[in-house]
Amino acid sequence: MNTILNISTYKFVPVSDTEALRERCLNKAQALELKGTLLIAEEGINLFLAGTAQAVRSFVAFLQEDPRFADLQPKESWSATQPFRKMLVKVKREIIRMNHPTIQPAQGRAPAVDAHTAKRWLDQGHDDQGRPVITLDTRNAFEVDYGTFEGALDWRISRFSEFPEAAQAHKAAMQDKTVISFCTGGIRCEKAAIYLREMGLSSVYQLEGGILKYFEEVGNAHYQGGCFVFDEREALAPDLSPTATESTLSA
Repeated sequence: MNTILNISTYKFVPVSDTEALRERCLNKAQALELKGTLLIAEEGINLFLAGTAQAVRSFVAFLQEDPRFADLQPKESWSATQPFRKMLVKVKREIIRMNHPTIQPAQGRAPAVDAHTAKRWLDQGHDDQGRPVITLDTRNAFEVDYGTFEGALDWRISRFSEFPEAAQAHKAAMQDKTVISFCTGGIRCEKAAIYLREMGLSSVYQLEGGILKYFEEVGNAHYQGGCFVFDEREALAPDLSPTATESTLSA
């Protein structure tokens, strides 16, 4: 029986009180007996948490009391066992490392396309202006190997900080096309889409909510395989069920 609620969410927003926020979040998470990872940086927060539904939603409500995080909308999935071994709350330089400090989503996002629109464009092979549509996987190579969109650009990067150099090397493949950048939950493709636009590509979108939101809204249309997640579930199928065995999860 799936009784553990798993959530993931992030928010690019200026955070000046990183250490104080870390302390408050750690205390609250421990009091609720949650496990997972919460990263805090001056550019925002990024979290993956699991526990009872009441505890997880209480923590989200606690975060939403802060005006900076009032609009958080976590993606949810369920598992039979706790996929995390401990609770970590860390202050980092970036909530997703790109090593390009000029890329600041909090100052303005790149345009996003929702799952239903992305599917429609892929169904017809072009966007609403008739431009050819391609998908760009911004994840690390080992994640891509678990599953990706059919025909997606995959530059075999080993860490996200390699993305800018790879993008420069493959710019020609994206010229005159509409590019949908995507990742697990949206955080990497949010930075990626801004970078690609700053490179001079005019028709670039981020997939709103990433692969997990796409699974939730339209299933596996145009997608092959599952989606790697950074916990002991290992990967999620398009119905958001864990693909790791129960023995693996409870080991």
